[in-house]
Amino acid sequence: MKAAAALVTLHGMDAVDRLIAHLKPLESALVAFSGGADSSLVAWAAHSALGSRALAVTARSESLAPREAEAARALARRIGIAHEEIAYSELAIPGYADNPPARCYLCKGELFRRLATIAREHGLAVVLDGTNADDLGDYRPGRHAAEQLAVRSPLVELGWGKASIRKALKALDLPVWDKPSNPCLSSRVPYGEPITREKLEQIGRAEAALRELGFRELRVRHHGSTARIELPKDEIPRVLSGGIADEIVARVRAAGFAFVALDLEGLRSGSLNRLLPAAKSTVDS
Repeated sequence: MKAAAALVTLHGMDAVDRLIAHLKPLESALVAFSGGADSSLVAWAAHSALGSRALAVTARSESLAPREAEAARALARRIGIAHEEIAYSELAIPGYADNPPARCYLCKGELFRRLATIAREHGLAVVLDGTNADDLGDYRPGRHAAEQLAVRSPLVELGWGKASIRKALKALDLPVWDKPSNPCLSSRVPYGEPITREKLEQIGRAEAALRELGFRELRVRHHGSTARIELPKDEIPRVLSGGIADEIVARVRAAGFAFVALDLEGLRSGSLNRLLPAAKSTVDS
């Protein structure tokens, strides 16, 4: 791993040095660690600042693709931070399977309560997550749960957005520097449509099959018997003119869908939120 002296600069200072300095006064911390870009930077900085008094915890649940848990485990080893995994059922959380607009609030509330318990058992002072400054512009009810449970978000506190995070990870030679965002599989199901283990497994199979074709960033939205595929716009010509459309259809149908649609609007994070004009008010009730 490259030396910290080669790090990028943010606001005229060494960016990661500033993050490490921000975390040192905590003395100890538990990091909610998904293995994505954001939580990986927080885990690296926590380990650098706190050493053995930092612990990364990955939650394994129905909505986390198995490959994501495996990748998180490998990355924690590379960073050197102590790492634990917990298994819990999101579908067992009251109301979660009904898929209300506040689904993420229910999920994050349960997760952060469990992480807070683990932190107390280990004598750790605080729970940290990887929320970044760019996340604040979207509908994220899970953020409300974090605030209620005193979860700290150091990237938000320092004003770090995604571009700064990726630059820092690249300078640190961490392989997730260009890893696409990959929200939980439940985010592929329209609000109000029940979430089941079968649907999540179906989505997971379809997305894994498309990644085998070389698509790194994608979503397979679950609309009953129809899979609506979102790809970056610059990937769409490859599908339409590259002779790969039939293979996509075959693979997605093999995952359990009867019909396969390509969304010409392209990949949009949180695209299903447009169906929720009153969603934000449900979290505060």
